[in-house]
Parts: sequence; C-alpha cells; structure tokens
Amino acid sequence: MRSHPAILSPLLLLVAGCGAVPDSQTTRRAPAQAAMPSIAQAGPQARQCHAELGKTGSLFAALPDRFYGAGCSNLNTVRLDGIGGDDTSFAVTNLGPLACPAANTLAGWARYGVDRAARQILGSPLARIETFGSYSCRNVAGTGRRSAHARAEAIDVSGFVLANGQRISVKDGWNASRREREFLRTVHESACKRFGTVLGPDYNAAHADHLHLEFGQGSYCR
Repeated sequence: MRSHPAILSPLLLLVAGCGAVPDSQTTRRAPAQAAMPSIAQAGPQARQCHAELGKTGSLFAALPDRFYGAGCSNLNTVRLDGIGGDDTSFAVTNLGPLACPAANTLAGWARYGVDRAARQILGSPLARIETFGSYSCRNVAGTGRRSAHARAEAIDVSGFVLANGQRISVKDGWNASRREREFLRTVHESACKRFGTVLGPDYNAAHADHLHLEFGQGSYCR
C-alpha cells in the first residue's frame, strides 16, 4: 500500500514595523533570519563595532538584519541590555533594536556625559536611562522623509534615575529646580558633542518630554 505524501501547513510570516507586506525575496529569506546571529557570523564592519561596544563594558546581543519595506529596516542592530560605567553598569529601558554605531555613541554619552554630570551636579551616580524607544517606522514630522528612527539610528531619552532613587524626567525637570535644569542642559550639551542631531524641549513642543539623539555626521543641536 502506497503512503500518501505529507501535507505541509503554510507558514505565517509576522511582519513588524510598518506593516508592509514583504516582497518575495524577503519572504524566502525570513526562515534563515529567525535565529539570533552570533557575533562571529557578522560582517567585518559589524564585528568591529561589536568589539568597540564590548570594550565599553556594555552588555548586548547582535540582532538579525530585517528589511520591512517602505524605507524601514534594522541593519547591524543590537539589543543593548546594559551600559558599562566607571564603577558599575547602567540599565536602559524600553530601547528596542539599535544600530550598533548608535549604541556605541550612546554608551560613551551615558558614561562620560550623563553619569559624571549626575555625580557632579546631583551628588549621585546614574542607575538607569529611560527612553521612549529607538526603532520606529515613521517620517520626520511634517515631511515625507524617513526618520532616523526608521533605521534604528535614533533614541528618544525621556528621563534618568540615579542610584539614590531620584528621578529626573526631561518633561518635568527642564524648567524645575536649578540643579535639575543644570543637569539636563549639561547632558543635552554633552550629547551634542557626540550625536549628529540632538533635539530637546527648546526645539519645539513635540520634544518637550524627551531628548532626540540621532547618530550621524552632522552637528545640529537644538
């Protein structure tokens, strides 16, 4: 008696980000991308970035490349679980995938800009950076141009928590006590020296509750 051929169930592809339907090439690649890549499997540029990020004492894992269509992608991104500091590490909340070069820039800013400003101005080291996230498939507000968030190259920082439990939010602290104002403006200025674009509450109402930190070669600081 001949056996019947096996019946294969169709696979459902779950597409994040824009909700764009992947093209046929993306569909064929999807099963291979499902596994978490090792650093050894990354290309030379990515491996160099991983090595630099490792030297900061940060805890991270490489993520698979994703193409979502409509100009949105996650390429050479990492999951950043902790940032190394002088004496301890800092947590980062709600971050999501972040391009490795942007993660390196964030790590340097957190250690040398934020933590040291917290110690000097507020008398306590940094414990946690709170964010509104990194990757988001969206345009720059009011334009048809894709935001750096659509490439996971930007972070929206909403606040900071210190080791003594004090929390300073961008929204409430920007015009609060003298020390909070000084701290937030110091970390804003420090970010401007590292990131290509930095936007804060003085830029417009849309940034009243966060600092937009964008990796790049520019020097746009507002």
